[in-house]
Amino acid sequence: MGNTTVIIVDDHQLFREGLKLLLKNFSYIGKVMEASNGHDFLLLLNSVQPDIVFMDISMPLMGGIESTRNAVQLYPDLRIIGLSMYTEEAYYYNMIDAGARGFLLKNSSIQEVDNAIRHVLNGKSYFSQEILTLLIKNVNKKKNSPIISDLSEREQAVLFQICKGLSNIEIAEVMHISKRTVDKHRENILLKTGSKNTVGLVFYAIKNGIVEIE
Repeated sequence: MGNTTVIIVDDHQLFREGLKLLLKNFSYIGKVMEASNGHDFLLLLNSVQPDIVFMDISMPLMGGIESTRNAVQLYPDLRIIGLSMYTEEAYYYNMIDAGARGFLLKNSSIQEVDNAIRHVLNGKSYFSQEILTLLIKNVNKKKNSPIISDLSEREQAVLFQICKGLSNIEIAEVMHISKRTVDKHRENILLKTGSKNTVGLVFYAIKNGIVEIE
């Protein structure tokens, strides 16, 4: 048995039991605890400091967005992975803004659950590919978006196009600059934001108010 402590927060007992059973496949997972709503989860945090939290979005008494926001305010380093159904994309932005480190679809494979846990434990963000596709499809430049001091105006413009899912060649065509220039901008953006890939960049852009999800 490992030493990674997990809390599953979901109002459906059958789902909690299923995920708990799945987690037993991973040797690094130790104690797995449960809460049926956000209120019970916050009470549980008084006695347990989990390494990973799986958080459902829609629950009675206190939903995932509110409980995530409250929990992260109390424990800023808390690693929360949102659990979602495919039709709940309207809530993704609010969950990220509240402090979630990523999202998994509830029908994710064992391998994807494993990948998500490992990514988030290592300080990265993680999105199911289907969710990332939806985020990119519905992304829009936020009105009155703030100026991020770490990024130049041109870098923010490139970041917006990346979040829309455009390749470097397509960005070069849209912005009327060379692909080599886009490559350099992308390299600088990854470095400045501490991101490893497109997932990290989308996460950064949403968290910093550069883009929003329609």
